[in-house]
Amino acid sequence: MGFAKTIGIVMLLFLISNEIQEETILWEKNKKLSWSDFKGTAQNNRAAAITASGLTYRFSTTKENNRVVDVDFEVFSYFYPNKSWYIPELCDTVILSHEQLHFDITEVYAQKFRNRLGKATFTNNVKAEVKAIYNQINLELNDYQDVYDLETDYSRDREMQMVWNARIDSVLRD
Repeated sequence: MGFAKTIGIVMLLFLISNEIQEETILWEKNKKLSWSDFKGTAQNNRAAAITASGLTYRFSTTKENNRVVDVDFEVFSYFYPNKSWYIPELCDTVILSHEQLHFDITEVYAQKFRNRLGKATFTNNVKAEVKAIYNQINLELNDYQDVYDLETDYSRDREMQMVWNARIDSVLRD
């Protein structure tokens, strides 16, 4: 019988009301972080710097005859300056590139999320189905971030850091 447009907006990691108040930096291909973007207070002395980044999304559905016929979505990678911090006397440009790569890896997983959403077939339970994909992507993202830190020894293995820089750069170039 006609189309009914139902909008379901879901912002995970931070509620949309908090996001308005929370300072964020949207990931952009040609924009790199600088130390001035790290505005949080150091939470421990076990790390030289911490990058807080995450994925958010929103989607809308189009239904026909009470059946989902289309899902439009947007996925965003954000850096959270007030939750990110560094200890100036311990940091250099290599550590900054390490932290940038954490943000870049978040964008890699945003791309994976977009790809999976684009290939998915949804039912009338679209909200739960999108959330399940999001949760799986976040698990994979967190695991990958851990592998990155371990393989680079938190940027101390400078040679491996350069390998990872090239690896992620090649993914984001495509």
